Amino acid sequence: MIEADALFVRYGGFEAVKGVSFRIEAGQVVGLLGPNGAGKTSLLRVLTCYHFPSGGSARVDAHDVASDPQLVRASVGYLPENAPLYPDMKVGEYLGFIADARDLRGPQRRRRIEWAVETCGLSGVLSREVRRLSKGFRQRVGLAQAILHDPAVLVLDEPTSGLDPNQIGEIRALVRTLGPAKTVLLSTHILQEVEALCSQVLIINDGRLAAQGTAGEIARSLKQSLIATVSFKGLLDQKAVEPLGRLPGVLGVAARRQAGPERTEVDLRIPAGSDPSEAIYDWAAARGLKTLGLHVQKTSLEELFSRLTAGGGGPGA
Repeated sequence: MIEADALFVRYGGFEAVKGVSFRIEAGQVVGLLGPNGAGKTSLLRVLTCYHFPSGGSARVDAHDVASDPQLVRASVGYLPENAPLYPDMKVGEYLGFIADARDLRGPQRRRRIEWAVETCGLSGVLSREVRRLSKGFRQRVGLAQAILHDPAVLVLDEPTSGLDPNQIGEIRALVRTLGPAKTVLLSTHILQEVEALCSQVLIINDGRLAAQGTAGEIARSLKQSLIATVSFKGLLDQKAVEPLGRLPGVLGVAARRQAGPERTEVDLRIPAGSDPSEAIYDWAAARGLKTLGLHVQKTSLEELFSRLTAGGGGPGA
């Protein structure tokens, strides 16, 4: 579990995080989104005890970041954007060093290293120096150090930054593998990554929380409308389809077009979260019309992000 309550982060007179409050339940994978300078990195640094909050509070795995920082650090695995690696060490040596730093001893130390190596696919590079690894493998090593002590919470900052498509796929697969057993907070600029991995999103803009929830929940909170496309057998003129715009759960008819010699498609505007399908099917059946299909467009995370962060972030981290 991760929780923030009216959290502030200040650098001198500059406020990077401005009274942010949210809660992430155990077992969720949540994406942290925001434009450059919105305050994402500052927020992550507080949650991982690299900075203390300037105001408000934050708790990670039921431990307060200000009063119990050591317990928070023990509960968190953190992969910053630039993985904290020692290039002159061999991979096996580095993981042993991290195990010692995490106070892992005896059989537990060996088991945890073996598990991290297997989970992150590092068995073939244990004897290689970190500096001789590809960036994809360096990210794997960075992820291995983050999970080595079996933390309850993972905080990942741009884990696929600078990787090629194959490497991105590999890191995403690792996160999917870990996700069900961990609480994961994933900061990224790649919206497709959030859609692929995350059940919810936090959107930060100018140091403030702009939205939290699923894409559908955020769209509903913004009173955003979607397009539902209905296909009917036969040719229907504009007058014939106008009553569709007055059905429950429908805001209006957006467009009508002939999609074939015996097919009419009608675009209806509907509120996000609305399901007018039953009313549409009943309306068509009452008029002897055959409905060939009904498709509701998905809420675009990119569109929501653009709407919520218009104007960008600020100069902060």
